[in-house]
Amino acid sequence: MKKIHYLFFVLITAHASFAQSGFHLIKKTVIGGEGGWDYLSADAKNQRLYVSHGTQVEVLNSKTHEKVGTITGLKGVHGAIAVAETGRGVTTNGRSNSVTIFDLKTLKPIVELPTGKNPDALIYDRFSKRVFVFNHSDVTVTAIDLAGGKVAGTVDVGGTALEAGASDENGTIFVNLEDASEIVAFDAKTLAIKDKWKIAPGEEPTGLAIDIKNHRLFASCHNELMMVIDSKTGKVVAQVPIGKHVDGVVFDDELKMAFSSNGEGSITVVKEVSPNEFKVVETIKTEPGARTIGLDSKIHHVFVSTAQYGETPAATTENPHPRPKVVPGTFMVLEYGMK
Repeated sequence: MKKIHYLFFVLITAHASFAQSGFHLIKKTVIGGEGGWDYLSADAKNQRLYVSHGTQVEVLNSKTHEKVGTITGLKGVHGAIAVAETGRGVTTNGRSNSVTIFDLKTLKPIVELPTGKNPDALIYDRFSKRVFVFNHSDVTVTAIDLAGGKVAGTVDVGGTALEAGASDENGTIFVNLEDASEIVAFDAKTLAIKDKWKIAPGEEPTGLAIDIKNHRLFASCHNELMMVIDSKTGKVVAQVPIGKHVDGVVFDDELKMAFSSNGEGSITVVKEVSPNEFKVVETIKTEPGARTIGLDSKIHHVFVSTAQYGETPAATTENPHPRPKVVPGTFMVLEYGMK
């Protein structure tokens, strides 16, 4: 049974009086095909969108949604990012416990490297010039020397169920420990653990984003709260209500807005009024299953991916909580913005 917090109801009541952010659906594109999905990310410089899909990554023109190409042969791909300044990108391959470094122009693989168990989310840190891969199942982080095409080291952060991470671009990496409801901070170069913070009343944090200028972390939690944490001290600064079944969150530095993607079929838009004041300004309707999110920081648009769902199978002893079936050929990308 999830705890119910008084503040949650106060904020929900206040929600109706907030001004709308003006975000709306810009474009919906059905990609089709079969297979599950996880993360998607935008390369603002090259106008490309990288969308994980089954055993491949769909690469789209982020402006037109036309398909640029496909990165294939990936076992259980979770995510992909492009690092424009290096001309390279990286995918996380959950079932093969590996990452694939690929060429941004040709989309061809350069090298496949081993990681921990079930590599999931990943980020690029400009300070150390490394890609950090968060291995969900063995709770380790693999540091990748992207230019050298090799593993630079491994961090054991302890606990269970590692989720998304963020960088302050000044030597510290942060990552969510989902089951422990904690954030771990470690050094980007030495890989030494610096801090570990409880984020109560937030429970089961998944998505993580950061306002580097104001030293604020945004952790999206499964008990329908976004926790705002001081990235220097670990102190909880604020909490705001979000939707159900969250997975991702992004922060737009210029708009001073955090966007939580909720699998119930919504995006919660949280405005940073000041470093110590945060409020929900809009709940954007998306589609069920759209639980991860990518941000194009240049045009201030956000992207989610999902598919249409059919009937839910009857519960069985082996599968007491069945999920509804995905309708084949309906995998899609949705883009939202203010213009």
